[in-house]
Amino acid sequence: MLFKISVIIPVYNCERFIEKAIISVLAQSEVYEIVVVNDGSTDGTNTILESLQSKNDRMKVCYHPKEVNLGRSASRNLGIKNSSCSYIAFLDADDYYLPNRFKNDKKIFLDNSYCDGVYNAVGFHFYRDTEDSEAQHFKLNTLTQIVHSDNLFEALISGKFGYIHLNGLTVKKSVFNDIGFFNEELIVAEDSDLIFKMALICQLQPSIINAPLAKRGIHYNNVFNRDDLYQIFNIKMYESVFIWSGNNKIPLRKVDVLLKWIWIFIYKEKKTMLYYIKHWFYLFSKTPKWFFTKLSVKYFPIVRLRQKLFPFLFK
Repeated sequence: MLFKISVIIPVYNCERFIEKAIISVLAQSEVYEIVVVNDGSTDGTNTILESLQSKNDRMKVCYHPKEVNLGRSASRNLGIKNSSCSYIAFLDADDYYLPNRFKNDKKIFLDNSYCDGVYNAVGFHFYRDTEDSEAQHFKLNTLTQIVHSDNLFEALISGKFGYIHLNGLTVKKSVFNDIGFFNEELIVAEDSDLIFKMALICQLQPSIINAPLAKRGIHYNNVFNRDDLYQIFNIKMYESVFIWSGNNKIPLRKVDVLLKWIWIFIYKEKKTMLYYIKHWFYLFSKTPKWFFTKLSVKYFPIVRLRQKLFPFLFK
């Protein structure tokens, strides 16, 4: 299989950064096409896209019907569906690739036919002033050690060794036939949703994890500054993965790990027992496959409360 990559870039009102992002992709010899999805931009983004497209036959621009704004997930999904290569990579419009972004990825894919995807470290570029503590926090999006593919989901959901960022991920396009596309109901955390699903059923291998091969742009308008959105949609993301697992061949032990983290987040909300029971019913009614397993009993809120109050009885 030839190693040709389609890079998907969703963009919404990003006239300040989009040209730098696209130029960084064009510099990669392995990239066969760039699929930019203009998600209803109202600034000068489209003028920039038209100018760049007129000079680069590797670039195509897509729009949603009536050129409306549908969000990052819908835009990435449209880009995937309009791509023509066997390999897919992603880049956000305010980020950029570094030289040789795909050099090692190519070697891994060509040497390992079983490999579904590879991941790399992603760094940060500040477009605004930053404090020392912030600079320490924004060092590298990566896994700090090599994790076997069979253990990757547990490592990612715990955050024990770090995280995978979408900008550093390259996957076979066929993966989306197995896991589905981005969840368009998630305003944020849609990337984690997709990566968790990949980690559950795909063979993902580390590429370059000790040095960045892409940079995230840090500025005042970053969506990850919206703690209010993440507070709402993080739990929805975990629930999305759980409901998806009910329609896929996921080992029970991995679903158990997933449920453990779901309930950690739910209990942090400090709601009533009735609320917890209703939430339990919602989750398991969506996944009849898991309802008829020990997990439905193990995570029933009253049982969990007894475990918390009388842990010695459950040893």
